This record gives sequence, structure tokens and C-alpha cells, in this order.
Amino acid sequence: MQSHSPVAVNGESSTHLNGDSTRLKEGVIASAKQAVLSNGNSTQVALKLKLTKRDEEIVRLIGQHLREIGLEKSAEALMAESGCCQEHQAAPLFRRQVIEGNWAKIEATLSELKPLLNHQKHLQRMRFYILEQKYLELIEDGRLLEALHCLRTEITPLRKFVGRVHELAGFLMLRDKAELRKCAKWEGKGRKSRERLMEKLRAYLPEDIMLPPHRLQSLLSQAVELQQTKCAYHNAKISARDDMSLLTDHICSRKNIPTQVKQVLSDHCDEVWFCKFSNDGKKLATGSKDSTIILWDVDPVTHQVKHFKTLNGHTYGVAFLSWSPDDSHILACGSEESCDFWIWNALTGELKTKRSHSSDDSLSCCQWMPDGERFVTGGTKGQFYQCDLDGAVIDSWEGVRVQCLACLPDNKTVLAADTQHRIRSYNFDEMTDDECFREDNPIVSFSVTRDGKCALLNVSQQGLHLWDIEDRVLVQKYHGVFQGFYTIFSTCGGASEEFIACGSDDHNVHIWLRNKPKPVQTLSGHTKTVTCVSWNPVYHNMLASVSDDCTVRIWGPPDDDDNVESDPDASDED
Repeated sequence: MQSHSPVAVNGESSTHLNGDSTRLKEGVIASAKQAVLSNGNSTQVALKLKLTKRDEEIVRLIGQHLREIGLEKSAEALMAESGCCQEHQAAPLFRRQVIEGNWAKIEATLSELKPLLNHQKHLQRMRFYILEQKYLELIEDGRLLEALHCLRTEITPLRKFVGRVHELAGFLMLRDKAELRKCAKWEGKGRKSRERLMEKLRAYLPEDIMLPPHRLQSLLSQAVELQQTKCAYHNAKISARDDMSLLTDHICSRKNIPTQVKQVLSDHCDEVWFCKFSNDGKKLATGSKDSTIILWDVDPVTHQVKHFKTLNGHTYGVAFLSWSPDDSHILACGSEESCDFWIWNALTGELKTKRSHSSDDSLSCCQWMPDGERFVTGGTKGQFYQCDLDGAVIDSWEGVRVQCLACLPDNKTVLAADTQHRIRSYNFDEMTDDECFREDNPIVSFSVTRDGKCALLNVSQQGLHLWDIEDRVLVQKYHGVFQGFYTIFSTCGGASEEFIACGSDDHNVHIWLRNKPKPVQTLSGHTKTVTCVSWNPVYHNMLASVSDDCTVRIWGPPDDDDNVESDPDASDED
């Protein structure tokens, strides 16, 4: 048997090993070349894309949103492929240090961001807010010596917000945490107050360094809100913003508002002067020249009403009605010839109180206070009373000629339209009064929005005006309504009271979008002046109107959607 020499064996082994090594090296080199080519191709793709500034911003916003919903890897891949940088490298560290309250290391990170600030004076303000948080947390923890050291050696040398520094010094005397938070207007040590601090600091950082939180969501919400304001038939409850698709423009159907008559009621035998839905939307009250109030039960499904009770005995007719806040009672006043007011039990139809304080009175308007324990009533001969539940006078304002009344949600302020074309505010608790605003013509009637922020006025010979009560400015004038000298009552409606409805001397009911001067819908059917309308506060596509033609009309959405397709051209006529 021939034996193999060790050299041959070693040589053969060496040959095989060298071959494998060579092939391994060649594979590594090939992989390296491929990686270089891939990087080169990526660079070429990035260069070829040449993203605009707007494109880069969009990529950053998408990346931020992906991270906010937990898709970290997708966000990293997007940033890598686009070549964009979502935030400055120090931004995440800075945010984490603030949220964790790492005051010892935050100064170094802040110094790294200093060259990137738009104004160097902003650095001192940021330091102040950071040290203020640190100082308050030290006091809350009971580390008063450290807090004092922070105030003297860190906060005071900044020479910023001197008045606030004096306040901070006084907080050292507080021992109770609740009192500290109240006096400092601060939420206490923890994530919530630090997140508020971070939002305050972020305002000083350029967007290239740190994006505002949830920026993409904010932009989309603004876009949706703008589309809603341009939508002629938008009803907030029916078209909830969170449920709206982002894939198409938002346009509501006319089905969202009451445009079709559901019932014509002829139970009254004379002119119908007033109507009002209850606060829970389940009942409707109508008052007439025929000296009756009729209570109606509301069917929210069919948008129809059914006769419930007739309340008799109002000598001079019923010109004004007001539901108590809990809907258990109805307060009623007559025409200018009437000196009485009535309080009816709305559940049983029983008369609770009928009172007259003087035969010379002219009590033609009334309103419950929000607490339901008092009400106000007045008239054009100069009577203005605040009464208890039994009708006894608590306070009175002498010589005030009241055309119409409304109570604000604060439970102490009463607005009154007088015969001098003014709306004035009255506080019966303090017996003070003040002028809110004035019109050029008589104010026939007015109502106040549920939040108490706006007043809707029917002005003789001018029509419908919307006023901001707090700022005392005229917000909007509405075209299309014919308002002569007859008393006509208007109303706001919809989930957010985004609609306005009003009767008119032209026998029609007109509906406007609150921020648009031209009507979006005109409802025809009455044959004489429409004296009052009431929008159901709960079932937002239900409207009632009453008229001198002796009828009550109930309006609801159209039955067939085929005839109420959205009209894109109606979304923004102005």
C-alpha cells in the first residue's frame, strides 16, 4: 500500500484551505462592493429626489405621527430613506430630562441647544422656567434649604421676571402642599406639571429642533374644522368630527336640518304668539291669543307631537313662556295689557300661582333664574321684579321699561332690553346695572345662547343681529328676514347652536348658519307672520314654528335622502 507523505498531505490541505480562504475573501469583497453600490444608489436616490422644504416637513410630520402611535421602526425607515432628520439629536434627550426632572444634567443639554435658538435671550427664560419647577418641587418635598439655595444662587442671578421671583420667595413659608399649589397656580410635582413645563419650553425652540406635539393631528383637525365652517348644513352632533373621513371633503346633507313640515296643528283658535321646547326636549309649549297654553308630548323618532294638556284662563292671551330648569313648571306672561303672571305645574297641568302686584303693571316677559329658585318678570310700563317660587317679590327695579328678558348662566346676571334701544345687565344680588350695547332701532326681542356668550336680537326695521356679550361687539347681521314692528322671536339651534332660525313678516321661517349672513334654507307654509320659532335643544333636527295664521308647524328632516343630496356649491357662497 502506497503511503501518503506528510508533505503531500499538508500541501493538499494547504491548497484546499487557501482556496476556501480565497473564496471567503472574494465573498467579503463582493459584499463590500455591493454595500458601496447600495449606499451609492441610496445616495443617488436621495439626490434624485431633491425634497423640497415642504416635502421634508411632511416627512417629519408623518414620522412624528408614526412614533406617537408606536410605529418606531416604520418611522426610522422613513427617516433613513428620505434622508430627513425629524428632530435635533439633543431634543429627545432634553425632553426626557425635563419629564424625568433630571435638573442636574439638563443644563448641559440646554447649552448644546443654545446656538440653535432664534434669540439668545430665550435661553435665560428657559432656564428660569426650569429652575422654577425645580424650586417648587424642592419646597413640596420639604427640602427648604435646597430650595432657598436654588432661589438665591440660581434663580435670582438670572434677573428675569422679578415680580414672580418675589412670589416664589413667599412660597417658602407655605407648609401645606395644597396651599402651595393654589398660590403658585401649579399642579404639583409629577409628570403633568413637567409636561406643561415642556410645552412652555418648546415654544422657545425652533421647529427644526423640536416639533410641536401631535402636529399632524392638529393640522388635520384644523382642516376638518374649516370644512365644517364652510358646510352649509353642518350639524355637529350628527357629523361628529372624530367620525369624519379625511379621504374626502366634508359636505353635509340637508337631512341634517329640519326642512320638511311633519305636522300642521290647528288646536288653537286664534293667533299663536309663542312656542318653546322644554329643556329635555320631550315637551313643547305653545301660547296663544286665545288665552290658552297647550302642552305637547314630543316623539323624537317621528318628529311629531301629541296633545298633552290645555291650560286655560289667561285673560289677555299668552305672549311669553319660560320652562323651569327642571321642566317641572311653566312661567307665563300675557300681552302688554296684562298685569298677571302664572306658574303652572307642567306635569299635572295644575295652576300653582297666579299673581298681580299692581293693576298698573304690564308684565309681558319672564325668565327663570338658572337655579330654579327664583324668576324675573317685567314690562314696558316700568315694572321689573325678582320673585320667589310663590311669586312674592324679592327685589324690584323701579322705572325700568323692559321689552324682553334673559338670564345668564352665572345665576346672578339678568339682561334686559329696554325702550331706549339698549341691552343692559342687572345684578339683583348687588343691585348694580351696566349697559352692554345699544342699537339704532327698537329691540323687539332677544335670546341668549346656552353658554351665555352671545345674544341674538330682533331689531325693528333692521332684522337679526348677533352680539358678543362679553366683548360687547356686533358679530353678525343676517339678511333675508322681514322684521317690522310685530314681535318676532328667534332662536339658535343645533348641537353646538351653529344654526339660527327666525320667523318673518313674509310668512316664512329662515335658517342661517351662525357665521354666515345669508340664509341656507327658507321654510314656507305659514300664511301669515311667523311670530316665534323654537329649536329642540336635544333632538337637533326638530323645529317648531307658530304664526298669526293660528297654526303650529313641526319641522323635521326630509323622509327621503334621494331628494336631499349634498350640494357642493352651497358649501361656501360667501
